[in-house]
Amino acid sequence: MKTNVAVFFGGRSVEHEISVISALQAINAFDSDKYNIIPIYISKQGRWYTGPDLLEIRNYRDMKSLVGRSTEVFMRPEFGDYNLYKAKNGLFSAKSPVVAEIHVVIPVLHGTNGEDGIFEGLLDTIGIPYAGCNTLSSANGMDKITMKMILRECGIPVVDYIWFTDKEWFSRRDAIIEEVEKKIGYPVIVKPANLGSSVGIGKAADRASLIAKIDNAEKFSQRIIVEHCIEQLQEINCSVLGDADDHQSSVLEEPIKTGDILSYEDKYMGGSKGSHGMQNSDKRIPAELPEDITERIRFIAGETFRVLSCHGVSRVDVMIDRKDNSIYVNEINTIPGSLSFYLWEASGLSFSRLMDKLVELALKRKREIERKTFTYDSNIFAMGGGIKGGVKGAKGSKF
Repeated sequence: MKTNVAVFFGGRSVEHEISVISALQAINAFDSDKYNIIPIYISKQGRWYTGPDLLEIRNYRDMKSLVGRSTEVFMRPEFGDYNLYKAKNGLFSAKSPVVAEIHVVIPVLHGTNGEDGIFEGLLDTIGIPYAGCNTLSSANGMDKITMKMILRECGIPVVDYIWFTDKEWFSRRDAIIEEVEKKIGYPVIVKPANLGSSVGIGKAADRASLIAKIDNAEKFSQRIIVEHCIEQLQEINCSVLGDADDHQSSVLEEPIKTGDILSYEDKYMGGSKGSHGMQNSDKRIPAELPEDITERIRFIAGETFRVLSCHGVSRVDVMIDRKDNSIYVNEINTIPGSLSFYLWEASGLSFSRLMDKLVELALKRKREIERKTFTYDSNIFAMGGGIKGGVKGAKGSKF
């Protein structure tokens, strides 16, 4: 019997289009003799659709026509219900027909509302097997501030930084500027805390540009991070596959940037080449580095994956300061562009086998979770005497 794999993509994110590209690449890599693939596209408005027309990238040029030819669907937030329902007679109508039974979910949702734990929380509520990081590790990996706090606590090197909220920026702007200048000094990199794909990121070399870059970053996120800028920078990426206790690191890549920082166009549109997809961006694979530095980066990438309790396939982006060859973790992408398949192909693992591994990891985690205890076969409400204090609390006090 074939395994029914639902691939979710799109979503309410500035990385929506990249998610579509990554997902269609992944869908085409599945072995059709082993899997029935169910594409589930999440529109920018948050509605779910399925249908064969979603499998052709050219159809996305006319979104209104595409969703009109597709079937709107939903899943019930009910534990153990793995069915995909047609949205008919109201989303949660008992009369809604079943479109498919899902065995495994592969989320290919980049950015907010998909890679940050929100979607993973829904899957955890349903209890369905899925590949990739769980709710907690997704949230920690997506938020650059929380991620750096955890890494620094675990002895994994990160550059100096400060962070603040958008409301703080408007209420104590001068104090924040002074803190940046005293603790870090120019130049700095300004980033929204919870976005990827270089969206909202900018370099500031003086006070005027710092203000401008923060004003731009706060349009995308409620939390902003300002980091020390490595001027003699070499950026290196490494993918990690497995789970926190058993994982492997890929060969390294060096992405080629056209400006001070790696841009959205550099990552996904091939720089000046204009091609689409992370695998088509300008890069060197494998990166031309001394063996000791290569192995150090592969180790740091694996440790980053481990301490964040990651699962599935991720990509860890590191920075080398060419001044002294110091290595720092920049960020982790828990659902990387193109699922980093090109790094695994260069490591000897085909894209098709990568998808096999993700399905296997999803089912393995489900078996491990089922061995844990979540409830006790007891009911304190049925015990004699009731609960002391009743619903008002132990002393019956009011707030």
